[in-house]
Amino acid sequence: MKNYFLLLTATFFALNLSFSQSTCSQYYPMVDGASFQYTNYDKKGNDDGKINYKVTNVNGSGDNISATMVMDIEDKKGNTYTSEYNISCDGTTVKVDFKSLMNEQMLNQMGDVEVDITGTDVEWPNNLGVGQELPDGNVNLKMKMGGGINMNMNVETLNRKVEKKESLTTPAGTFDCFVVYSEIKTKMMMGNQTMPSRVWLAEGVGMVKQESYNKNGKLMASTVLTQFNM
Repeated sequence: MKNYFLLLTATFFALNLSFSQSTCSQYYPMVDGASFQYTNYDKKGNDDGKINYKVTNVNGSGDNISATMVMDIEDKKGNTYTSEYNISCDGTTVKVDFKSLMNEQMLNQMGDVEVDITGTDVEWPNNLGVGQELPDGNVNLKMKMGGGINMNMNVETLNRKVEKKESLTTPAGTFDCFVVYSEIKTKMMMGNQTMPSRVWLAEGVGMVKQESYNKNGKLMASTVLTQFNM
């Protein structure tokens, strides 16, 4: 259960870019039925599972649209997990609702767990430029599990900055991307961890690739867009 929760939390910060393009959202498709498949790779480049996203429940028009992202995770052992979260845009910024990270489907899959969650919505502006600094994100979780076990967790996305533009080719195609650097800082009972990360973001598609590194800058894992359908 703990491994699944950590995977989902990391995915929330790393992959909340897969939204659709409209007048409301420049970079992220907000179209009912749009789907994305990402393949995870370990530090040796071996297949480490897949994540499938689908855009549903799109409401609104123009510069005010909301939608639900349904997320199906399959790890390398074939175990599957399902979750969903809410997104919205206002013509200038796309926001991910941090509270919807802990939804009923996910809690059922985690077992007998009570969760209290606080934090700030993750924001992605429509207008990106090299050198631009982006707002931090934060999620705090207090969990009460069976057997009287309690666990607190804090995940921050810090030092977010647009580094450069470059072309990137994946099995889903070739894309012109902004490269965004950030640091994911996780605090738990067993210790603290900070993982630098880079995301390649393409207009009208969202995230094309994501890489995570250790504190020495060595690649530890990556996620690549392998299918994209509108």
